[in-house]
Amino acid sequence: MRYFVTGATGFIGKRLVAALLARRGSTVYFLVRPGSEGKVQGLLEAWGVSKNRAVAVTGDLTSRKLGVAADQIKALKGQIDAVYHLAAVYDLEADAESQVRVNVEGTRNVVEFAKAVDAGHLHHVSSIAAAGLYEGVFREDMFDEAENLDHPYFSTKHESEKIVRTECKVPWTVYRPAAVVGDSRTGEMDKIDGPYYFFKLIQRMRQILPPWMPAVGLEGGRINIVPVDFVVAALDHISHSKHVIKGKCFHLVDPVGYRVGDVLGVFAKAAHAPKMNLFVNAALLGFIPRSVKKGLMALAPVRRIHRAVMADLGLPEDILTFVNYPTRFDCRETQAALKGSGIECPNLHDYAWRLWDYWERHLDPDLFKDRSLKGSVAGKVVLVTGGSSGIGLAAAIKFAEAGAITVICARDEIKLKEAADEIREQAGKDAQIHTFSADIANEESCAALVTWLTEQFGGVDVLVNNAGRSIRRAIESSYDRFHDYQRTMDLNYFGCLRVTMGLLPGMAAKRKGHVVNISSIGVLTNAPRFSAYVASKAALDAWTRCASSEFADVGITFTTINMPLVRTPMIAPTKIYNNVPTLSPEEAADMVAEAVIHKPVRIATRLGIFGQVLHALVPRVAQIVMNTSFRMFPDSEAAKGEKGGKPQLSAEAVALQQMMRGIHF
Repeated sequence: MRYFVTGATGFIGKRLVAALLARRGSTVYFLVRPGSEGKVQGLLEAWGVSKNRAVAVTGDLTSRKLGVAADQIKALKGQIDAVYHLAAVYDLEADAESQVRVNVEGTRNVVEFAKAVDAGHLHHVSSIAAAGLYEGVFREDMFDEAENLDHPYFSTKHESEKIVRTECKVPWTVYRPAAVVGDSRTGEMDKIDGPYYFFKLIQRMRQILPPWMPAVGLEGGRINIVPVDFVVAALDHISHSKHVIKGKCFHLVDPVGYRVGDVLGVFAKAAHAPKMNLFVNAALLGFIPRSVKKGLMALAPVRRIHRAVMADLGLPEDILTFVNYPTRFDCRETQAALKGSGIECPNLHDYAWRLWDYWERHLDPDLFKDRSLKGSVAGKVVLVTGGSSGIGLAAAIKFAEAGAITVICARDEIKLKEAADEIREQAGKDAQIHTFSADIANEESCAALVTWLTEQFGGVDVLVNNAGRSIRRAIESSYDRFHDYQRTMDLNYFGCLRVTMGLLPGMAAKRKGHVVNISSIGVLTNAPRFSAYVASKAALDAWTRCASSEFADVGITFTTINMPLVRTPMIAPTKIYNNVPTLSPEEAADMVAEAVIHKPVRIATRLGIFGQVLHALVPRVAQIVMNTSFRMFPDSEAAKGEKGGKPQLSAEAVALQQMMRGIHF
């Protein structure tokens, strides 16, 4: 058998050619665009055949008779048993013009070519999109019944199939695959399409929520998914069987089909993300008149929010059109043709994990971005306040190792010098380290720091507001210590604002800059005994939310890190923490690096998010939980003004500590 294949370099095409070549004595001619001949050798190696069995034919899908030279057409005349037409635009985001040029005119050119070479049969691989948004069950013998073909992807698929049905002069067969995903055996896929668009959303859910927490999913219409190996096997088998008769159509679909919510649930399970227990039906949006939707999208703020959310989640603009997909597909003719062959569409539950694993290892868009710290800060000026010890020092080491011009500031000049020496020891002698002694709680000292930074470096590219003071003392022990609240606010809130507001004009002038504020998990959980500390950090968090809104369109971004408990000199006076799981400064520095690389609005632990949700949904329950822990764990000796002795913990407190091992405060 001799075949001619268009789209042989595509995802389905490469596999179909391999299947055709596996047939004894077969020869496959395949179309390649001018200038792409260099790819032929790689294809031959992948197929494991010589150029005598897989013959490249130079041409252009958008040209008459595929742009194949007249002498080649003459040589092929009467020699081709079957033409397989797979070349098409399958991208929902492609512009209408390119879809018409390839899908419609390209198909017309294939039909013309098939007649010119007097092919024995034309196998046209269409799509279930040819049905448009048909309400109900679409049978294999239906075509003119298609509805709602407004989208260019639907209309061009429908029109190309019409060309085959009305203009083709050789026997033809049409195949309509469903949404084609990766190989059910390996998960291999070549691009993000169909259900893959929702993978980033599922991944985000897994990152911020514990797997046991119930999640809200999106419900809609039905989505039909088929793995590429099933499509190729079915296409190969049916096209060589007695069922192939002129004018017949086969639906290469999953006979079961799934609702959108079910598909999201299957992939959430495969990703070990929170299970979607509650679904919001996207059809509810249907009650909004189109004129109202159009009017809303005409508003600049609405457009910006919509585009930002969709881009952040990696979703195409038109995806919601397909969430409420109303069509189900009958496939009785296909099942009859495959009967006894052993070829059937596998159950999505059995191979979803392979699709997820392959996507996360090979297709996740984040894999193709420079997500290294070096790529983010090399050659840039980074200021770390409180950089002489703890989190600040650990973060400064990372920045210096990544090639940043690292500036650390603190009050103690001796500690600053020691810190600079330690950074050079770990980052190398060539590391660019600069120090400046400043007390950011003091207005004059802070102003001197900003002036020096502006004169020496023209400002900074990244600011890490790390300097802070923590006080663990119950309010009932603070009646005569109002100064605790004043000094905590002076450093944690006003000090950070002095530095940030001093450097913001320079960032705004350059239209770039990133500010990282080290906040606390206590802001999310409203931790007792930390009223002074939490209040100061909460004030900074609130200011940051306001600032991020004001500077969102001038290239300045902000990240708040609700840092869990870190083992630094700041918590040393509280001996109870010796038995509580804490992060090391290096682990905390990793969170700072993540903030600089990815620039998220917030970084928080799952426990912190859970505490915030608890306070939002059931505040009374949250108060009881926090009050119980407040009574279990007493003030430290330092907080009570006492010396000596060890903190006495109740049996319940000891048990709670054991239960919370591995969960960072």
